[in-house]
Amino acid sequence: MKLLLRAAIATIAATAASIPLQDVVADEQTGAVRKWVETNVPAMMQEAMTPGLAIAVVRDGDTMYADGFGARDPARGLPVTPDTLFGIGSITKSFVAISILQLADQGKVELDDPVSKHIPFELGREGVPITIRHFLTHSPGFPSLATSSILLGRGLGEDTGVPMASADDFFRFVNGAHDEIVFDPGEHYFYNNAAWRMLGAIVQDVSRMPFHEYVTTNVIRPLGMQRTTFDTDALFADPDHLTPHRIRGDVREPTGFPYTNPADNPGFSFLSAAGGISSSVNEMTRYLNMLIDLGEHDGERLVSRRSMQEMQSLHIREPDHDYGTAGYGFGLGVVPDFLGEKLIEHGGSIAVSTARISLIPARRIGVVTMANSGGIDHARITESVLAILLGEDPGTVIPRTAIRERMRRFEGSYATYRGIETIGIVEDDGLLHTVSGNELTPLIPEDPSYRGTSFYQLDGGRRTPVEFRFGDDGSVMMLRARYVFHKLGVGPE
Repeated sequence: MKLLLRAAIATIAATAASIPLQDVVADEQTGAVRKWVETNVPAMMQEAMTPGLAIAVVRDGDTMYADGFGARDPARGLPVTPDTLFGIGSITKSFVAISILQLADQGKVELDDPVSKHIPFELGREGVPITIRHFLTHSPGFPSLATSSILLGRGLGEDTGVPMASADDFFRFVNGAHDEIVFDPGEHYFYNNAAWRMLGAIVQDVSRMPFHEYVTTNVIRPLGMQRTTFDTDALFADPDHLTPHRIRGDVREPTGFPYTNPADNPGFSFLSAAGGISSSVNEMTRYLNMLIDLGEHDGERLVSRRSMQEMQSLHIREPDHDYGTAGYGFGLGVVPDFLGEKLIEHGGSIAVSTARISLIPARRIGVVTMANSGGIDHARITESVLAILLGEDPGTVIPRTAIRERMRRFEGSYATYRGIETIGIVEDDGLLHTVSGNELTPLIPEDPSYRGTSFYQLDGGRRTPVEFRFGDDGSVMMLRARYVFHKLGVGPE
């Protein structure tokens, strides 16, 4: 018996020694990612009232984790899978950027061409033309013109009354916005859906193909993404598709899909350029890997390496990010220092379906998430997974996570001496509030990093200081105006 036991131990030891260290590390990472996702995502979905969510994680060209949570159709009890089709919203913009770069690689457009060279666009200051490059970087000098509120709102039953059913309607609307120009092009970042629809119009004009057909033929299908589509009829004919949901206050309800089928109105196909693609997380792993490989897929080049490097470079700064400097490339957000690495990312929302991609090309890792409603914090999920793959603890290094965890230390019910006065403290999306009766009043941190214990509230325009103190015995007290409140249920009995 002892000989058999020794032989078994020797076999196990030899097997363990033969497993490459990188495989052991990879398995540990997969387990850590799975544990974090399966612990945190269901709770986040419950808090955000999100019916269903899918996630996929890539590493070194392979899918290391993919799963679905909740229901793609709650009314019928149908589960989300990694193959469920969702609207990816503004992630579509990176597909548009690739289409423009393909045409540039072929010499059919120049990024510094005036936009007016290709489409009937009339805005701009004299001697300072607005170029394709300015559109690619959200820096044309004029702000958002709310074209998505017009076009998508109508699809959701919220018609603004603005006539916009054709390319002519669209350009009449845009070209009437002369007084909206407030910067020279290239000076200021204004997230701009109208600009991206016009980039789609340029693709349509130069290629002589309806916009959606060009992107499908030249970007989507070459990646082997067979179910990814602009076609809303195909989306809802697919057996594994989302049921879109709208969340208003405490009510979640199924709703329609905001985008129409571009094939029904091919002359205005480019309205889908701002956010009209539907896909699954499984199919989007192919797209993530192509971005990581700088335009290459299965040995074939979709776009030149130089163009893809430019696409993933920071061209214009946005307001500072959780990680400091942040900005925009071509259809992709760029964070130069995410835990010491360059992060490429983009979110997408069409109100009833949301998504996000986040990748670190230098480490060959990436994450994609999709949900059939708004409200959930996709960035917290994708960035936390990337942090784990970098060997970090998301609860410490992801600001949105760390802030919420720090703020939750203060939550609870508080009372003054002998319980004469009571007040509640609640955390909502990282911000503390006092709750008194039906009144909810924010507590604004004195330290913008949210690391301190001093806050203030505005009362009639005047600041009321609020300070928390933590005792060695676990007790918590709050000093506010004339009172000292003690947190109930902590400290000595």
